[in-house]
Amino acid sequence: MPFRQLWALRARCVLSALFGVFLVSPLAAQAEGTAAAPAVQSAGDGAAEADDRTPRVDTLAIQGDLAGELDTYTTHYEDTFAAIGTREALGFLELVKANPGVDPWLPGEGTVITLPRQYVMPMEVKRNGIVINLSEYRLYYFTDEDHVQVYPVGVGTDENPSPLTDAKVVMPLESPAWYVPESIRAAAAAKGNIMPRMVPPGPDNPLGTHALLLSADGYLIHGTNKKFGVGLPVSHGCFRMYNEDISRFVYEVSKGTPVQIIRQPVKLGLSNGEVWMEAHRPREKYTQEDRDALWQAATDALEAFQAKHPDVQLKRRAIELAIDQGDGLPTLIGERVTQMASDDNSRKPKAASAQDQPENGLYF
Repeated sequence: MPFRQLWALRARCVLSALFGVFLVSPLAAQAEGTAAAPAVQSAGDGAAEADDRTPRVDTLAIQGDLAGELDTYTTHYEDTFAAIGTREALGFLELVKANPGVDPWLPGEGTVITLPRQYVMPMEVKRNGIVINLSEYRLYYFTDEDHVQVYPVGVGTDENPSPLTDAKVVMPLESPAWYVPESIRAAAAAKGNIMPRMVPPGPDNPLGTHALLLSADGYLIHGTNKKFGVGLPVSHGCFRMYNEDISRFVYEVSKGTPVQIIRQPVKLGLSNGEVWMEAHRPREKYTQEDRDALWQAATDALEAFQAKHPDVQLKRRAIELAIDQGDGLPTLIGERVTQMASDDNSRKPKAASAQDQPENGLYF
């Protein structure tokens, strides 16, 4: 089978390797290093200016397992959550979940909304390189063990899921061409639409202005030619970033950077003796099936967390509220007990009736 055909069959967001290297040789040549690169010309809407490769997001100091803080924004009459997300480097769904009761398409003049910029770190991962949590539609880039940048990403749909895997960055790409997978061309043809075998760089290219080629079967972290979809399950398995972000991000990330792709709908962490929890429902509508699945994920995560941290005490009502909302906002659910009782009676507590139990305690 010809190399190009084999590649097209394997890749979800497929590129021609040879054509890609030809197009992006200035970037590929610097992939061994970091951001000290020659200036590049703009590749379209959202491309970084030649002298501006500063990330749009802040590099946050990690305090234990928590980073960042919640922010607010006062809307204008023409605002939508899609436009605010594009401008503020936030995903559409995370804005919707953080602001219940606010119309995402017509928030109105003078509405104060929450910008969800506080994060519990992903659990049981190496704080090194890129971590993508599919459940929250976010990419974490650990510049070192104590600092992180957080970006919204679009991920694969239920029908075309993104892989759960460990990978590495192979090379950065500028103005990538898209070789359309046969599965996508066939699906389009079934609807009466004929797609070309190759989409050249430009405004019609769904890969956007820049991309990072990963070692995982041709998957990419790439830009987009759409104004909507970042922070949602919309792709055929690749990871979509705003062009304004990926056009800078490719200059931060070097060849060989590790990439961990995980699915953690519930995250728990400690910060200054406090226990924090994030619970992420998968979509805007919160079905009973999704709620049950989130409760199961929370139960598993809490049991593992308490086994690792037996000195914490958790609050049932706070946990119930976090699961009931499923909004992905960090919630304070407990604290580390700093002094343990030492007398024999405390080691052998008597059986207690239901009314004797602390109403806000949760034990697993």
